[in-house]
Amino acid sequence: MNSLDFSFEISPWEAFLRTKQSGDTVSAADLLTMLEGEEEQFVEDALNDLEIGCMVLDISDLPKAGGTGEAARRLRQEMQLVKKGLNPGELEEGDPLRLYLEEVAAMPAFGDEMLLAEKAAKGGEAAMEALTNLGLSRVIGLAGEHVGYGVLLLDLIQEGSLGLWQAIRCYHGGDYAAHRDRWIRFYMAKAVTLQARANGVGQKLRAALEDYRTVDERLLSDLGRNPTIEEIALELHMTPDEAASIKKMLDNARLLAQAKKVPEPEEEQEEEEQPVENTALFQMRQRISDLLSGLNEEDAKLLTLRFGLEGGLPLSPEDAGRKLGLTPDEVVARETAALAKLRGTK
Repeated sequence: MNSLDFSFEISPWEAFLRTKQSGDTVSAADLLTMLEGEEEQFVEDALNDLEIGCMVLDISDLPKAGGTGEAARRLRQEMQLVKKGLNPGELEEGDPLRLYLEEVAAMPAFGDEMLLAEKAAKGGEAAMEALTNLGLSRVIGLAGEHVGYGVLLLDLIQEGSLGLWQAIRCYHGGDYAAHRDRWIRFYMAKAVTLQARANGVGQKLRAALEDYRTVDERLLSDLGRNPTIEEIALELHMTPDEAASIKKMLDNARLLAQAKKVPEPEEEQEEEEQPVENTALFQMRQRISDLLSGLNEEDAKLLTLRFGLEGGLPLSPEDAGRKLGLTPDEVVARETAALAKLRGTK
């Protein structure tokens, strides 16, 4: 009996997520662009992979919700409320959001979160309930970071509360406050990402990428040089910041495409016969070395460990933190700042 050999090419989003590790940040805009056209189950799978991998879902590249109608008016009202400090008294009596905010404000919440978290980790139900009551005000505060992206505040708070409960259930030690905030933010960001997909953001972003590429190539031909972000933004009738976000997504897509390329045997042989100085690997390492020289010693070491730039395996934020005497959250924050500085040197 003949055996059948089935081989399936992984999708772009699967290949993308395989390049990520625990603690890494994933752009919601990048993810939606790759998931455009996929069935809902694949979207859920991708978000579940992010959750299981303890990754950070960054919604900052997603457009703020606009439009007209009652929902859009409510979203704008909630953005103003957050800017003013989210005072329930500015909402009408009987408003569901006002009632909830007043209910949380009146709820008894006391105790040392760290001690309660340690008791909860051992199965203490009373500690879990106390942690939940203490955490709800934090959920409300973090909801303000996600307002304006198309999800109403009460829905954000509901999703964040689910994240809070998950944080309490899966806590096993370490900085509880950072652990709690990470889960709350992830559940809210997931809700925002799903709403953006429902609004067709993925399709719009893909169209924006194509428009950017077309304008970039045309201006390159017309000007005889690489156009600036400002010049491209002017042609696309958008702000330089919006154009820069699209450029970042394009750069990420190109890096992913390069990472997926596997050289043919003939190409490998040719590369082996070339002088070391002419190989792409040497040039890449030289470029990395030049870029890292613009950072302080601590940040350069951090990136070297995180990405395995000295020939070792890339380290997770936890492993890199142990070597550098930092918490995983400090590693992620410093890595993000260092990469942002490197992008500015290109």
